[in-house]
Amino acid sequence: MLRLSGVRGGFAVAFALLALAACTTAPVKPTGPVMSGPGTTAPSAAPTEPSGTLSFSDLAGWSQEDHLGALEAFRQGCGAAKDPAMTEVCRKARAERTSNDDDARRFLETHFRPQAVPGQGLLTAYFAPEYEARMSRSAEFSAPMRGKPADLVTLDLAQFDPALVGKKVAGEIEGGQVLPYPDRAAIEATPETRPLAWMRPEDLFFLQIQGSGILILPDGRRVRAAFAAHNGRPFVGIATPMRDKGLLADNNTSGEAIRAWLADHRGPEADAIMQLNPRYVFFQTLPDDGKQAVGAAGIPLPAGRAIAVDASKHALGELYWLDAGAPKLTGAFPAYRRLAVALDVGGAIKGDVRADLYTGTGAAAGAEAGRVRHELRLYRLIPKG
Repeated sequence: MLRLSGVRGGFAVAFALLALAACTTAPVKPTGPVMSGPGTTAPSAAPTEPSGTLSFSDLAGWSQEDHLGALEAFRQGCGAAKDPAMTEVCRKARAERTSNDDDARRFLETHFRPQAVPGQGLLTAYFAPEYEARMSRSAEFSAPMRGKPADLVTLDLAQFDPALVGKKVAGEIEGGQVLPYPDRAAIEATPETRPLAWMRPEDLFFLQIQGSGILILPDGRRVRAAFAAHNGRPFVGIATPMRDKGLLADNNTSGEAIRAWLADHRGPEADAIMQLNPRYVFFQTLPDDGKQAVGAAGIPLPAGRAIAVDASKHALGELYWLDAGAPKLTGAFPAYRRLAVALDVGGAIKGDVRADLYTGTGAAAGAEAGRVRHELRLYRLIPKG
């Protein structure tokens, strides 16, 4: 993040930025296997007893869970936790090298108790894409992948008010005033003289939604495109307007369907649709060393076991039970019932009962992620004592 302390009138700039729309940092995403969730097509009914009296037997699908896999994911991600009770359970989990499902289940039930997060919300998913790219422009590879502009400043609002933890704003300083940074249409209308790479427009658009990915060059080299910054504009999904315009069927607004339409209508028609989303993401390129990338918590994301959450509502490193069913898109898995660790954040992930499940890397993970839009009930696992 660029600090404003060296700018004349820094405090005036800081408080002016407070008035801009709040947003969160887009996630960086890793690789890993994709896991499908067992269960029926609808989430379990909301518990009628007080949340403090819930037991694990009240969680639909708990007995069918891969407890050993869940515990391993907790071991990987619990280092992000700040709560003393959670860090103590993390220490115990890493010290006890559980090797079978029964022992893993026993450990989880011994050290945690489930607590319902009130209300019903939404589960979506994201992935780490792999896209072809070029180092020179062509008719097909016509969209420049841009690095972070020098005039873009980002402010962490929690530095000014702890109640705004997880909130960030972005803008530019011009003539002693803080202004919103240009939107997608304005940025794309500005020539880029030093692009990091050239991509198909629809691929770049989806790379920006996911926040990071792998670029594959013609000579076989693989380059990691990592999130650097965004323009501070709100994220606006294009599925609903495409459906409302009759471009896609109501039950066929998956990521696959959207990307296929954009590719088939590449040019001004597709550009106009993509520009309905004013948010624009800038990147940096890193060597692809084959290791997993990390999320906002600074920890590699286990595929199928990591979620992005609203950082103003949930703490990174916390453990949750997902009970998601009633899918809204064709071809989706009927339900996702599993333990997952909060290790990431996302600009469109807002609210108490809202989660974005990381499904992995590549085409299969993307196909799964693009179909996840399920009703969600969320349970927080609280360390006992």
